[in-house]
Amino acid sequence: MERAQTLARIGRERFDVLVIGGGIVGAGVARDAALRGMKVALVEARDFAFGTSSRSSRLLHGGIRYLAQGRIRLVREASVEKKILQRIAPHLTQAMAFCFPAYRDSQWPLWQLRVGVKIYDLLCRGHNFGKSEGMDARVALGICPGLNAEGLKGAVRYFDGFTNDARLVLDTLRSAENAGASVANYAPFVGLEQCSDGFRCVVVDDIEGNKFSIEARAVVNATGPWSEGLGLSKVKLRLTKGVHLVFDANRLATKDAVVIAQGPRILFVLPWGERTILGTTDTDYAGAPEDARVERQDVDYLLRSVNEFFPGAKLEARDVISSYVGVRPLIADPNGKPSDISRTHEIQQNSRGWWDVAGGKLTTYRLMAEETVDQVAQFLGGRFEKCATAERPLLEKAATSGISSIVPPEPSRELVEHFCRKEWAQSLEDLTRRRTSWSLYRRDAAELRLKVAQWMAEFFGWSNQQRETELRAADSNCI
Repeated sequence: MERAQTLARIGRERFDVLVIGGGIVGAGVARDAALRGMKVALVEARDFAFGTSSRSSRLLHGGIRYLAQGRIRLVREASVEKKILQRIAPHLTQAMAFCFPAYRDSQWPLWQLRVGVKIYDLLCRGHNFGKSEGMDARVALGICPGLNAEGLKGAVRYFDGFTNDARLVLDTLRSAENAGASVANYAPFVGLEQCSDGFRCVVVDDIEGNKFSIEARAVVNATGPWSEGLGLSKVKLRLTKGVHLVFDANRLATKDAVVIAQGPRILFVLPWGERTILGTTDTDYAGAPEDARVERQDVDYLLRSVNEFFPGAKLEARDVISSYVGVRPLIADPNGKPSDISRTHEIQQNSRGWWDVAGGKLTTYRLMAEETVDQVAQFLGGRFEKCATAERPLLEKAATSGISSIVPPEPSRELVEHFCRKEWAQSLEDLTRRRTSWSLYRRDAAELRLKVAQWMAEFFGWSNQQRETELRAADSNCI
């Protein structure tokens, strides 16, 4: 549906539920509610997946380090969910082997890792992406060439999943729209009025500058790191910053993902087609989420860590093809280091008809949505369908082929038009960063942006000045 028609419908009709936030959790809630037969609207202040949901490590994982923290339930939930995602979104789920080396005097002794990965398999109910195994140092060095051999005692190999986080959001929203949901980006929520039978929420159309109201019986706040202070929210968060670096695979090549342990902290070296992702940092962050930046100390820390484990790589800042930073919305806990804070989620109806959904992780978004919509359905009453999101595919294969995958598609004018007409892209950054990952993946990203900007100018009728403004904005956000 065209943007103008969607916004007209949102402002004209009355909805069962309004979802605020177009990241992975909001998208999941909208899809679940729409599939149950609820009348759903979703609004996002910026672009869909603008925040944390396009700035992750792209992992579908239980989180093996959470075993050491005793968070068995979190690991079990995530381990089950990653297999569900493989079933409903096979085009965005890639099984990935992880090599976790154990060194002399490490906080992660080999015997503990061997026990841990077997428990990890059991928590997947025997249906992991692959069977874990232990290995001696010789075998580990064969699997991970270039790994530091000094003090290496051996390693374990276990399996998790790899995805394209932004595409998972977009395809979930496409599925939600197919089920009847009305979704709009660049439509910030700015206030509300409680009525006897629900809410009248005020939203601004940032593209046209219009202000309008949305009537809804229930509201779900799924705005991630922007949740505090929004409307009737009572969320208390502890924000942490995570930085990733992207390298050419020729500079840092590994068939398996590799786990780098820095004390209790864990970093990942993740193969991504012709590239390798290194991340992530985990430090407290006190600023506005949209203002987070990759700092020199973040880059230095990651380079120092990877060069310790792969001394022959001798990676430097000039080897970084691209980088990105995200802010995690963790449930507030003033105690402990950022990496110790739980990734569990909370769903609270803090005011009648208003839900705050906070915390959690990418892997468990579908479960978070199901639990949220269960509560909303009970509140609304009526006869709604049962949750179907664990079984029903996000999209048919024909709707994803050549469009949505883990590695970016090949650029073409037809593809750019699809993203503009069918996937809500409004800016050059929307398209090259979140619809395609071209700005992160391609060495010719700057040249490609020029071509894409020209195509988008033709589709949207941009003036030369508007096109130059888009180019400057996209260049400035390539961090």
